[in-house]
Amino acid sequence: EKDVAPDSRLLRRVREAALQTENLSPFINMKSSTSLTDFFLALAICNTVLVSTATEPRQRVTVPPPIKPSGITLEKIHQIFQRLKLASLSQSFSSSQSSSELGASFSAKNTEEHLAALDCCDNDNDCCAGGRDDKLQGKDSMDIGNASLDEVFKSVTNSSLPTDFCYEAESPDEAALVYAAQAYSFTLVSRTPEQVTVRLPQGTLLTFDILYTLGFDSVRKRMSVVVRHPLTKEIVVYTKGADSVVMDLLEDSAKADISGEKRMKRIKEKTQKHLDYYARDGLRTLCIAKKVLNEDDFRKWANFRREAEAAIDNRDELLMETAQNLETKLTLLGATGIEDRLQDGVPDTIAALREAGIQIWVLTGDKQETAVNIAYSCKLLDQRDTVFTINTENKETCESLLNLTLEEVRKNYEAEKTQRKFFGIIPTSFSASEAPSPEFGLVIDGRTLNIIFQGNLEDKFLELTKYCRSVLCCRSTPLQKSMVVKLVRRQLKVMTLSIGDGANDVSMIQAADVGIGISGQEGMQAVMASDFAISRFKHLKKLLLVHGHWCYSRLAKMVIYFFYKNVSYVNLLFWYQFFCGFSGGTMIDYWQMIFFNLFFTSVPPLLFGVLDRDVSAETLLDLPELYKSGQNSEIYKLSTFLLTMLDAFYQSLICFFVPYLMYEDSDIDVFSFGNPINTISLLTILLHQALEMKTWTLFQLVAMIGSVVFYLVFSLIYNATCVVCNPPTNPYWIMEKQLSEPTFYLLCLITPVIALLPRFFIFALRGTFGASLILKAQQLDKLPKGQRDLEIQKLRSRKQTTGVPVASPASNYDLDQNVSHLCVSPFLHPAAAAVSHEDTESQEHSASEANPLGKLRLEEGYYFFNKWAEEGSTATASSAGPSSGHYPLVPNRLATPGQYGGKLTKSKDKFNHGSHRRSVSAVTL
Repeated sequence: EKDVAPDSRLLRRVREAALQTENLSPFINMKSSTSLTDFFLALAICNTVLVSTATEPRQRVTVPPPIKPSGITLEKIHQIFQRLKLASLSQSFSSSQSSSELGASFSAKNTEEHLAALDCCDNDNDCCAGGRDDKLQGKDSMDIGNASLDEVFKSVTNSSLPTDFCYEAESPDEAALVYAAQAYSFTLVSRTPEQVTVRLPQGTLLTFDILYTLGFDSVRKRMSVVVRHPLTKEIVVYTKGADSVVMDLLEDSAKADISGEKRMKRIKEKTQKHLDYYARDGLRTLCIAKKVLNEDDFRKWANFRREAEAAIDNRDELLMETAQNLETKLTLLGATGIEDRLQDGVPDTIAALREAGIQIWVLTGDKQETAVNIAYSCKLLDQRDTVFTINTENKETCESLLNLTLEEVRKNYEAEKTQRKFFGIIPTSFSASEAPSPEFGLVIDGRTLNIIFQGNLEDKFLELTKYCRSVLCCRSTPLQKSMVVKLVRRQLKVMTLSIGDGANDVSMIQAADVGIGISGQEGMQAVMASDFAISRFKHLKKLLLVHGHWCYSRLAKMVIYFFYKNVSYVNLLFWYQFFCGFSGGTMIDYWQMIFFNLFFTSVPPLLFGVLDRDVSAETLLDLPELYKSGQNSEIYKLSTFLLTMLDAFYQSLICFFVPYLMYEDSDIDVFSFGNPINTISLLTILLHQALEMKTWTLFQLVAMIGSVVFYLVFSLIYNATCVVCNPPTNPYWIMEKQLSEPTFYLLCLITPVIALLPRFFIFALRGTFGASLILKAQQLDKLPKGQRDLEIQKLRSRKQTTGVPVASPASNYDLDQNVSHLCVSPFLHPAAAAVSHEDTESQEHSASEANPLGKLRLEEGYYFFNKWAEEGSTATASSAGPSSGHYPLVPNRLATPGQYGGKLTKSKDKFNHGSHRRSVSAVTL
């Protein structure tokens, strides 16, 4: 954010404009300089950034330190400015003002902020020349002194004003913009609720009175600050917001004169080119605009605002209405673009989650081009994917586009299904001319989502998403994010997880089954509303693949074990009822039965459910496919439950009838018969758990041995002290007597072995024949680290050679399969630093080379997608970047095979569906 290297050309022009503002030179173009100055003033003012110094970071700077202003005094500047203002008004009708231009456009890229070089006019040099002539003509009217620009700026550096400020912002985007303004010598010095002070390049301090601050909200998608200019005393409204909103709020150019209309139209076109260029680079764009109010209009609006603030009913609606009434007829100053740099490990994490069988949706408020480029960079979309983009505002159009898309994907699915049925299995390899069928991706914007929700098209939308590898929802509001999550939960009946890092992700996090917040530069709102909190997106990989797998495995085994334990022990009493006439009598003392579940067998299962690890963390991270065992309920399912219950019945039979046969025809009493059964059952249940445990720790070993020791100690003490505790029977001295008999020890040794032998035999067969992936992973854990890594690499390479996609359309189509949905809001590092831009013409030329279709105008309702080359097509072997992998395409009448220099492989036949056309292109393989 702090390392900003300004563009030298634009910096020189900004300094000239600032010098003209301070010294009010008449031979510098007034309108152009004012636009540049207002642009950077808006960057420094239109925010809620707090200022502190590096030496006192917790002390807010509210009063600017004294500084000697360069040049002339503020009063003299004001007087000269008034005279120049009258002179410029008299000359405006005689001289053409064709040298106006865009205030500024800049972007942040690769942790650097670029500022787009600005031209005096679009392409004619006469405008610039004319502007220079005007400057020379007015040179005699005023002289700013003999000092050059460098001398003036050098004198400022010797001032007493501190240069190292610390800015604390609500979002890193605001801080990045303030640091960018500081790089161009427009430094935010102090801020209070009433005033904000900015230092200009020459060192002059301008203190603006803050009249109102209209904060940002997700509905307006903009914020505004109403200030009073210290020089002109004008009331100025600076607005910063999304380009899709601010562009619609600009003043109508048709109401201006012919020259003004052309100028405003040229500014909008140039700004839109910059916005498109930034969006193609994956930058987050904003527009900066201003509006000058007269005193009467501001007084009326302020009264309206105070009434809205004091209202009790419909207060929010009234405040929204006042803000919208003010933010109209704006004048465009410029555009910004800030890069959201991906955190480390995001592509690897998304690729691992996809291999784990998790379907990923991205819900973001970014522009479509920005979101698509980020999706390619983080491996959410692949160059081989067929990407469908649907943008429309009409219900009939949206419905027909969904039908067309469904028809296309079903054709591909049916062809793949027929191929599988013909060959029996998926081919293990592909020849050079044959490639696997592409996977699908869907890109949709917020307006289309509104049409889907309002037009009852949710079923068709979800039917389409079941075929898609990834779904990308752009320009989504927080309400739309939560509605999408609720729709997926309600209709698809799947487990959903939402992860976000900002306040606009709170509703999405709360709507999902599991919410995860990322604590970062966007604040702590998402963390406070989430179930789990992580510091980086890459930690999601370990959270899901490792801890998620362990959690499912532990809970599933522990729940089944508790069922088994209770069924096995209670059935001992059931078998005894056949010998006591179903009288409800027991052969075990009541206190021992109570303590059996309460103390003797309670701690080992709990430690088993907390500490057991069936597979090591390293293996789970190296083999994300192991996570599918939880999705498919391979551990806790009906067949496993039934087999466990049968095993419990079998073990209870063995634990009861082996002692029964041993003591048959003897004269022992009831408790003497039940005590060996109780002891054998305890040993069998604990040894059963020992077979289930995959990881032995000191705590588990101590708990297992301690349970047996505690049982023996309790029984000895209880039987020695309880003489008539359970009349008419008497448990006195039973355990002491049986511990002295060899028969008791023989029963405790033979009976658990017979009871556990079938389970041990099944485990041996399962590890020998048809071992599952979990068992293979457990075998890999026993190998040395080097050999284990080699075997894992062989296993992964063997899977890749099969040619089977990880998330094929067929697997996503089956609703019965338990597929998890991960709803993501991009977690990125907003960066600010800089390199100098090339000039605007070279930017546009490079942009047109990167995307040959970028100059073609899109029409509303068109349906665009990239089709991978099918049979009989030829393609070049050159690599394709993200821009060539996701073109907004145009109708086929504009897409000829020879138009793109060999990159287009095959042009499909055009067909109509109603009044809408479908266009098809092929990406470079």
